[in-house]
Order: sequence, then C-alpha cells, then structure tokens
Amino acid sequence: MKNSTPYIVSGVLAIALIVLYILHFTAGKSGTNTSGNDLSLLLNDSSVTLPIAFVNVDSLLMNYNFAKDLNESLLRKEESTRATLNQRQNQINSAAQEFERKLRNNAFLSQERAQQEQERILQMNQEYQQLAERLTQEFMLEQEKLNIQMEDTIKARMVEFSKGKPYEIIFSNRTTSTVLYSDVKYDITNDVITFLNNRYGPATAAAGSAEEKK
Repeated sequence: MKNSTPYIVSGVLAIALIVLYILHFTAGKSGTNTSGNDLSLLLNDSSVTLPIAFVNVDSLLMNYNFAKDLNESLLRKEESTRATLNQRQNQINSAAQEFERKLRNNAFLSQERAQQEQERILQMNQEYQQLAERLTQEFMLEQEKLNIQMEDTIKARMVEFSKGKPYEIIFSNRTTSTVLYSDVKYDITNDVITFLNNRYGPATAAAGSAEEKK
C-alpha cells in the first residue's frame, strides 16, 4: 500500500494544478473571485481551455514531409540491401546447381577437384551469411540514426512552434503515451504538421533530400 503513495500524491498535485489553471485563466473573464461552488461549472464549461495540448505522433510521422523523406531514404537502402543479397544468393544457387550437375555426370577430373569446388561453394555461403549480418546491422544503425535525427528535429521545431502560443505542456499521443483521453480541442496535430512542413518544404524522393533545411 505504501508503494501507491507517490502515485496518489502525483494525482492530487495534477488535479490541483488543473484547478489552479482553470481559476487563473477564467478569473480575467469574470472579474470576480470564483467560489468552490462554481468549480464544477467551470470544469464543464466548453469555453475553458487549459494551456495544454497533444500531438498524434503517428499522424505526424505520416504527414510530415521530412519524415516522408527519411522513410524514403530507408526504403531505398532496404531495397539496395535486398538486391545485393539476392544477387549473392543467386550466385550461390547457380554454383550449387552446377556442382550437382557435374557430380551426377562425373564431370570432375578428380575427387580432389570436386571437393575443392564443394569447399568453394561452402565458403561463398559463409561469406553470404557474414554479408547479410553486416548489411542488416548497418540498416538498423541507419534507422536508429534517422529516428534520433527525426526526434531531435521535432523537439527543436516544437520549441519554435510554442513561441507566442499559450501552451505550458504539449504531450504526444500514441500507444505508449500517458494521454489516455483528451478532448479534441486539445489536439493540435494538424497545426503542428502545417508548421513543420512550412519550415521544411515539400517531400521529395531525390537522393540527399533527407537533409533538413535550415
């Protein structure tokens, strides 16, 4: 039971902060002190908007042109990796089929020559496995780098976006988010997407287009 205390305290503080925000931002409208009896009315007043907002990150990443370009860059790298591995795999398959054909037709000059060819094919397969592991690791590192670049860019842009706006806190709204419910009036996703795309420009599939404009 003791372990739940910090969460209870945090919840009480959060409620208290919300109440203070409501009282502060509505006091100017009424010009009089708000009594405790009016608190429930204020909480249900659709004209009262707290200085908080949330962004649907999934929607943001689908519509932010910079994210589209980064994703296009990853897709090109993935396709290049797949093409390279397919080419190597086809070479191994062709060599293995040729080896089996010669073996069936007794085309090898000696048993030693057949063994050498078999070892060569095994070496090709081992090199293929090493190449696949290396290219996969490189792709994962590139993906991680671009994710970090995207996150840093959005955070920096959100600082700029928030200037001159009344928001004290802007949450992200996705599967792992703590925002389980929020009124639609707090959703500023479209505003953020428009702002980010105005700062970045149109999405393009050209090579090197993933470099953010300053």
